[in-house]
Amino acid sequence: MPPIQTDATALAIEGGLGAQYERMLADEATELLHCRFEIDAQLTKLATEKDDTFRVDAADGRRYTLKVANPAEDPADISFQVQLLLHVATTDASIPVPRLVQNISGRPHFTMIDRAAQSRHVHLMSYLEGTTLDSTGSNAKERFRVGAMLGRLRYATAGFSHPADSRVLAWDVTHLLELRHLLKCVQDDNQREKLARGMERFASLEDRVLKLRTQVLHNDFSKSNIIVDHAHPEFVTGIIDFGDVVRTAVAIDVSTALLNQLPRNAAKTPVEDLFSDSRDVLRGYLSVAELTEDELQLIPHLVMARVVARALITLWRKKRFPENSKYIMRNTEQGWAQLDWFLARSFDEVSSMLL
Repeated sequence: MPPIQTDATALAIEGGLGAQYERMLADEATELLHCRFEIDAQLTKLATEKDDTFRVDAADGRRYTLKVANPAEDPADISFQVQLLLHVATTDASIPVPRLVQNISGRPHFTMIDRAAQSRHVHLMSYLEGTTLDSTGSNAKERFRVGAMLGRLRYATAGFSHPADSRVLAWDVTHLLELRHLLKCVQDDNQREKLARGMERFASLEDRVLKLRTQVLHNDFSKSNIIVDHAHPEFVTGIIDFGDVVRTAVAIDVSTALLNQLPRNAAKTPVEDLFSDSRDVLRGYLSVAELTEDELQLIPHLVMARVVARALITLWRKKRFPENSKYIMRNTEQGWAQLDWFLARSFDEVSSMLL
């Protein structure tokens, strides 16, 4: 299915979200590791959104993560991600982010041509052991720790800049209104109407959102990107997947973290306070980093905006990549009840949820 050639669609396919390409298989990745890193290993393919990622079990017992970028990925974007990881490791070595592994030429990332004659950008990182937060539960104290870690990460990335840090990402809800064209990809009339209403509410806030404080931020502090250990005093033992890093609003970064703490079963078990668990994360965040009153008022609306963006992007991508639909749609269904919750409340009610 070829993409519709419009400026708006260019936003949605930016960064390889809509690019078709030949996947790299484990045997080719194994050869790549041996030739470029002198590492012999068993590789396991991991489910990802737009690249080829492998868990590496080396013969010497060590583990790594090998990332081979989508051929459509801009080399500057890969450089941005790699340089940010190096910056965080230097700025605050106690923040548990992956550490880059240099290849035999002493480089933390490089370009290669794969067997399908595609240009691919490659980097190898330490593998962070543990359980992803989406695979386990958490109590209030642990969620507080999650928020505190996000606050620490915010300050660790605050002074960083890169020529590609202002790239335009479909997953940055600053640009939500540029995804309007994806409404036609929503086949269900009721769902399409709800998404349109959510976008209208965001449109009324756009001027305020564009005035918010910005900096380089992780932009995807979701449960699947947080490694945890219930026995560890910090609870959070790893932060992974810096693929969506961008210069965006501080409030947007926080809203993404809060979204991923919303109840998944709101459709079956209606809730009055959608932010019950999310508020624990916010308390932890505020123990480390401050937010203005305007940011606190906007964050609930930004959570709703992310719900809308997630539905639009995933429904569109499901059509383009049906073979990966299970991964693409893993968080979409829960969003309809969450969106209903927002739309059932007045603008002012939503604004006051975190104050």
